[in-house]
Amino acid sequence: MHISYPAELPIEPMTSVPNRDVSVPGSKSITNRALVFAALTPRKGACVLRGALQSEDTEVMVDCLRKLGFTLETHWDDSEPRVCFPAGIPNGIPAIVADLFVANSGTTMRFLTALVATGHGRYRLDGIPRMRERPIQDLLDALNQLEGVKATSETGNGCPPVIIETHGLRGGQVKMKADLSSQFLSGLLMAAPFADDDVTIELVGPVVSKPYIEMSVMMMRQWGYRVAYQGRKFQIGVRREEEESRDYVIEPDASAASYFFAAAAILGGRITVAGMHRNMLQGDVKFVDLLEQMGCRVETCASGITVHGRLLKGIATDMNAISDTVMTMAAVACFAEGPTTIRNVGHIRHKETDRLSALVTELRKLGVEVEEYLDGLKITPGPMKGCAVDTYNDHRMAMSLALIGLKVPGMVIRNPGCVAKTYPKFWQDLERLR
Repeated sequence: MHISYPAELPIEPMTSVPNRDVSVPGSKSITNRALVFAALTPRKGACVLRGALQSEDTEVMVDCLRKLGFTLETHWDDSEPRVCFPAGIPNGIPAIVADLFVANSGTTMRFLTALVATGHGRYRLDGIPRMRERPIQDLLDALNQLEGVKATSETGNGCPPVIIETHGLRGGQVKMKADLSSQFLSGLLMAAPFADDDVTIELVGPVVSKPYIEMSVMMMRQWGYRVAYQGRKFQIGVRREEEESRDYVIEPDASAASYFFAAAAILGGRITVAGMHRNMLQGDVKFVDLLEQMGCRVETCASGITVHGRLLKGIATDMNAISDTVMTMAAVACFAEGPTTIRNVGHIRHKETDRLSALVTELRKLGVEVEEYLDGLKITPGPMKGCAVDTYNDHRMAMSLALIGLKVPGMVIRNPGCVAKTYPKFWQDLERLR
């Protein structure tokens, strides 16, 4: 999807309190997982992914799967966006050689690094300069523990480009770290059913973003994979059964919904996000729990989740489990009574940008008092002045900082087009709040 945006986008403050129902696109995290499952799962009939997200991250996943030899059709312009896989799939990865470009999509890089290890051949994965700074050595180390695979960082620095030379996964036991990204474990979990024998994975050290690991496990079970875990050990059985066909519905994106819930909190209005509920696969739905702690009223009904903005108070919170919403919370914290402290999110320094450092820099431009820690930050609200803010080519920086402009005059978002990574129509949807 290509939408042209100016180099700088002014954000006009809202002149009225919002009272709106909104819809957000499908989850990026679920869409990219479902694309992997749909490509690999043995199947006699067709497979349709309904409500799939069209964004830069999902389009690069689609492009890479095609380069690996998989056949799929995208129907992005229909009233219900979907991806269709025809009846029957190849036995394993068709391509024996592929050069894959993932842009700055962490899920695509990590998931496909593990996926191609199930093939037979040589595969290279690369991305934009920022991707070449994002660590992946923990996943490479895990793959190298499985016979049949040689996984290396091309430059030897533990970051992409990645080279996978493989004769197929043999199965076996793996010890791996997941303290920088849960996507390392998720990628290996999804590839493991296509090994020659069962795979056992034991985690070593701290683990970040546990809800995303739980999402992967729950989706594996939805797709008929055998996975069991207790404590820090996962056991994955070999997938041999064929299914007739599959219709899979993608949930609305909970991370995207957080911006509209936050808008209600900041502006004091009522916003309902359609299709949301408390028991979603996505852990980021728990962002509304933090808004409740800050003073908002949250309601759940058949149509979705509603946030009613109220007088906000600062909180202290561990956001490790829902770290993609740290920047959304930072925007809300600027309008609370008293400071807000966010801890245990040091791993977000390895995302599209160093998100903690970027937040500190941009919030200080606005006049906000911010203390930076190795694993978090403390925001003390005060008078703010609008200015042009940088987004570091990070979609979540752009969308979160824009929320401040709904109340503070003079806000300008630089490089607003970076939202295309996960939410190409964000600016249009934000404007519909007026």
